[in-house]
Amino acid sequence: LEAGDRLGGALRTAQFAGGQVDVGPDGFLGRRPEAVALCRELGLEGELEPIGSSGAAVWARGRLRTLPAGLALGVPTRFWPVATSGILGPAGSLRLLADAVVPRPDLRRPMGDRALGPLLERKLGHRVVEALADPMIGGIHAGSVVDMSTAANFPLLLAVSQGRGGLMRNLRRALARGARPDTTALDLVEPAGTDPADRGAGNNRGARDEQPSPAFWAMRNGMGSLVDGLSHALRGRGVELRTGAAVINLVRTDARGIPWSVQTSSGELLSADGIVLATPAPSTASLLADLDSDASAVLRGIQHASVGIVTLSYSPQAFPSPLEGTGLLVPKRGERPRSRAAAGDFLVTACTFLSIKWPHLARGGQVLIRASVGRFGDQRFVELDDDTLVQRVIDELGVLLEVSEAHSEATVTRWIDAFPQYQVHHLLRVAAVEAAAGRLPGLAVAGRTYRGVGIPACIASGRAAARRVLDALDGPTDHPGAKILQ
Repeated sequence: LEAGDRLGGALRTAQFAGGQVDVGPDGFLGRRPEAVALCRELGLEGELEPIGSSGAAVWARGRLRTLPAGLALGVPTRFWPVATSGILGPAGSLRLLADAVVPRPDLRRPMGDRALGPLLERKLGHRVVEALADPMIGGIHAGSVVDMSTAANFPLLLAVSQGRGGLMRNLRRALARGARPDTTALDLVEPAGTDPADRGAGNNRGARDEQPSPAFWAMRNGMGSLVDGLSHALRGRGVELRTGAAVINLVRTDARGIPWSVQTSSGELLSADGIVLATPAPSTASLLADLDSDASAVLRGIQHASVGIVTLSYSPQAFPSPLEGTGLLVPKRGERPRSRAAAGDFLVTACTFLSIKWPHLARGGQVLIRASVGRFGDQRFVELDDDTLVQRVIDELGVLLEVSEAHSEATVTRWIDAFPQYQVHHLLRVAAVEAAAGRLPGLAVAGRTYRGVGIPACIASGRAAARRVLDALDGPTDHPGAKILQ
């Protein structure tokens, strides 16, 4: 039951500049297996397109500077590449050097969670936070590292920060041992001989793979093709998919042995053996209000950020030099050159060179650019109409990329309250909601609210929720539908 008029949520592909372009997520992580595995299951493996470029830049100290090697989600693991990049400046580089020479010890006992920004500021200095970590990690969630949960967003960082010695060295060594950003402290002390590649979550390398997977994948015909392929496969298995069917109430009932009654906005009542709530946090809170008021209150306390995407088409001659890498990041307070000063901070938070990042999008005589606006605490774009927003973005690209010619086409997509904020102790909130759902027979929750906003994480969340419902109904292996979840 889908409340909207289309399936797929944020996965949306639209016609633009003579072809298909994603106006939601434009790709997914290759190091996680869930999305690639789903494509294979649906017969869409031939649609996968690897990322065609690497490297990016950040606007720092008045101009674009290439991101240095040795970063882990924006956190340095080596001193010299960052120092020579000029991103931090002399004072920031000296502060970073202190972590290698006289690291600041962690005076606290091991903690279950900490705010990511303050942790990094104490260890590596505020310039690392402002110029590297916040644009990159904050950009992933359209949030701020000031109150962002380290345990939920970068558990490996939390684990290595509590060890002896410098943070950069500890993080570098953990990554060299095969740890991933989603590695926890428990993973780091696994018994000898345990291969992280044998664990299902977060790894895309198996015994059958001969080469490492690309860092990111896209779909040749856009992410909408994944939605279409999945819906086609489900309907082929007898699944009924309804759009325009908002659920307004859930009632537990023992009538005829069926535990749930589902009421839709049209007044229809449906009976259900089990339910998966793959709805945004506010909607889930409303549906659980009469079933578990505490879980509902926890969900209502999760804050959200809105973002906008402005997709533009330019001629190659519009740029003073050919674009390189996948794009650029813009910190919250990027200093503008005096000759191009303008009132206020940049509205643009990031810019993707679509036709370079994904070569299959390259079209003769066009360069496709995608600019992102909006983040938690900065919703200025919401007050602008589309034409004003496009013009503001174009003006800022004139500063960031020195664009000298007019664009040929533009489209605006707004995603309101699309990014749940994983703030400190987020995983405790998730555990509380999942435990509450577990006390309700045959009910589970899934989606970007809980354990990851990316496509692979959401697929993993959906499969896990389906397993919990099937286990509650028939046990782990008795249900015929269990086969498709393995």
